[in-house]
Parts: sequence; C-alpha cells; structure tokens
Amino acid sequence: MSTSKVDATVAGIIALMKKRGLTLATAESITGGALAGRITDTKGASAIFLGSIVSYSDASKTKFLGVAKRVLTKSTAVSEVVARQMAEAARREFGADFAIATTGVAGPGRAYGQKAGTVWIAIASKKETITVELALTGDRDSIRKATIESALACLSRILTP
Repeated sequence: MSTSKVDATVAGIIALMKKRGLTLATAESITGGALAGRITDTKGASAIFLGSIVSYSDASKTKFLGVAKRVLTKSTAVSEVVARQMAEAARREFGADFAIATTGVAGPGRAYGQKAGTVWIAIASKKETITVELALTGDRDSIRKATIESALACLSRILTP
C-alpha cells in the first residue's frame, strides 16, 4: 500500500470514528509505537485516539496489559491468544471503543520459534475481538510497515458499512 493510500485509510478511519463518536487505542509490540505514530500524524486524530501501550518485551505485556506469564510461556508472544489479550486490555485500560494490537517477528531471523514475518493482529471492540494472522516477507522495515498497513485496513473494513 502506498503512503498516500495509508494516509487516506487513516483519514477515513478518523472521519468515520469521529462521526460515530468512537474512540481508538493501540497495544503494540512488533510495530513499537509506529502504528500510534501513523495515526497521530494525521489531522483530527486527537478527536478519536486515546493512547497506546508499547509492550515490546514479554515482561511489559504482563505488567501493563495483564497477559499471564503462563500464556506467554505456553503460546509465546507471537500468538493469537496474546494478540487478543493485548487488544482487549488496551481497549479496557483506555476505555476505548476499539483497540488494535500487533505482535510478531520482524526479523532478521527467528524468535519464539517463529520465522520473520509471522504476525498477529487483533482488533477488539465491546462486542468481539477479531484476529488475523499474517505471513509477511521482506526485511524488518517492510514487515513492520506491512503490519501497520494491514492493521489499519482491517479496522477500516470493520468500520465501513
């Protein structure tokens, strides 16, 4: 997705959420705060964006998002259950209507027994939490950018009537 298309996606999300009186938060691991940065770079973000928790380490996922150590041990940080718990905790902690969580392996190489490009995205609302697994290719930077683009596209599809 081109930069202008990502910008348009973010602007569209902000406009829809503002019109509907909805709010957004993020919990980021693989994207390291870049998803929140992408959102807040866009005019009008302050009307809908409440904040982000960057939980890059397993310890921070436990301390700030309440992900149980046993879950991290059993499933690893690169898993559907952890992405789900991250998104739900961010939504709850910020009191947001929606929250996006990102976790995965950007590389180079493997982590948690997963190869680079293995990514989980979760989007939590009051009604449900939707998860998406991605198998991305490329270098560290392109994997992180594709994660952000995918997360924003997922939220846009959820919000678009």
